[in-house]
Amino acid sequence: MAKCHRNDVGSVVLDRPTTTSSGHSRLWTSLSGASFRRKIFDAISCGGSSRYRHRDDDNDAAPISPPAPPATEATTIRSATTHSEQKVNEAEKAEKPKVKSEKLSDLLNLAEFSEAENESATKKKVEELEELKRVAKDLQAEDDTAKRKEAASKVRLHAKEESEARATLAMLGVIPPLVALLDSDDVVSQIASLYALLNLGIGNDVNKAAILQSGAVHKMLKLIESPNPPDPSVSEAIIANFLGLSALDSNKPIIGASGAIPFLVKTLKNSDNASSCQAKQDALRALYNLSIFPSNISFILETDLIPFFLKSLGDMEVSERILAVLSNLVSIPEGRKAISSVKDAFPILVDALNWNDSPGCQEKASYILMVMAHKAFGDRQAMIEAGMVSALLELTLLGSTLAQKRASRILECLRVDKGKQVSQSFGGSSMGAAVSAPICGSSSSSSNPNVGSKERMEEEEDMMSEEKKAVKQLVQQSLQNNMRRIVKRANLPQDFVPSDHFKSLTSISTSKSLPF
Repeated sequence: MAKCHRNDVGSVVLDRPTTTSSGHSRLWTSLSGASFRRKIFDAISCGGSSRYRHRDDDNDAAPISPPAPPATEATTIRSATTHSEQKVNEAEKAEKPKVKSEKLSDLLNLAEFSEAENESATKKKVEELEELKRVAKDLQAEDDTAKRKEAASKVRLHAKEESEARATLAMLGVIPPLVALLDSDDVVSQIASLYALLNLGIGNDVNKAAILQSGAVHKMLKLIESPNPPDPSVSEAIIANFLGLSALDSNKPIIGASGAIPFLVKTLKNSDNASSCQAKQDALRALYNLSIFPSNISFILETDLIPFFLKSLGDMEVSERILAVLSNLVSIPEGRKAISSVKDAFPILVDALNWNDSPGCQEKASYILMVMAHKAFGDRQAMIEAGMVSALLELTLLGSTLAQKRASRILECLRVDKGKQVSQSFGGSSMGAAVSAPICGSSSSSSNPNVGSKERMEEEEDMMSEEKKAVKQLVQQSLQNNMRRIVKRANLPQDFVPSDHFKSLTSISTSKSLPF
């Protein structure tokens, strides 16, 4: 018989018998070796071949196997190990279909949930569409005023936060009935219609254009110009509509030419608390939108808005918006002339350059002064007298990047202007000397050319000294203005006297202190 033992590397070896055996013994030996190899293969493949064994057991009869060889210690351990591994593999295979079935069940449940959710969302949209159709239908009921008023309130609510509802309601044709509702004598109906139109135009330029084309602006002005003053709530709603409609560029010229600007200016200037703070803010923002279009500037200049604006500078809640409107007005010569004609206009604008806590105001004020300095030659001297040079020098150091660039451009403009004045004065004196010089004669200047050149040099020195005196005076004035501002910011007493050191600095300052 064959003997089974473990070699040095741990493998099972079948030794052939040394003596010749019968045929039955050879068959048993080969079958016994194949059986061991199959068990080893099953153990290595983690029981993967066991399914084939079970399939063979089910389909065919079990093959006739020779009697088992005598059990040894090695074969007994190997058989026990293989049997335990087969049980573990069968348990794992029994769990795998269960895991797969759970995943498939989860996917099916997710698909059913998504389908149900889509069905509910579709059903909800259908219901909302039907509701909007009912509202549009009720709004067109001319005989029932109460129904129209209620429908306008519903349009206001639906269009307040739903962008899709705004477009859908406009396609259903609710804008013309809402505009027609402005002719009603009921204040509640007017307010509901105005705010419904306001909400329909939020973030929708198509609706804004449609509202204007339906004649809403003229009906709003008709309410304002009625013999009986409108309700303050109605006025606030109309101003809010002007603000929303003026945001569209194509609406700006129509609103400006309709006569809405005087009403907005009147609301802004109203000091008897008849207009709320929100209404004034909306009116100012609407005026800014309208001032962007150049043709509307003439309508603004017809009112006395610019003096009111310059007087109101200092209120930080509205100063930046006021300066933004003035920045649009200086784009045309009439606007620049209107600003420069106001008393103390340049000192007020120069003072705005020192608002370090409001960079936006500094940038807009520097823009206004920059445009006027470049376009209006006669305004430069007024700017210098208002102490603009020192404010600009401070702005180039402490202002924002944009304000520093604009301040540098203004200083460059003033420097070029100063150079032109000096060159013209020198040029005029030399030409005068050339014309007045005798062509022939026995004068001392002609007989002694050195004396004439000496006199001209003295005249030039006198003129230069006058220029230096003017520059020196300007430097002292700028330093004194800066000292006053520093004293004011430091909350020092008003009778504060500068020290002798400061006076010595102002007395020895030269033209090198200025950028020109």
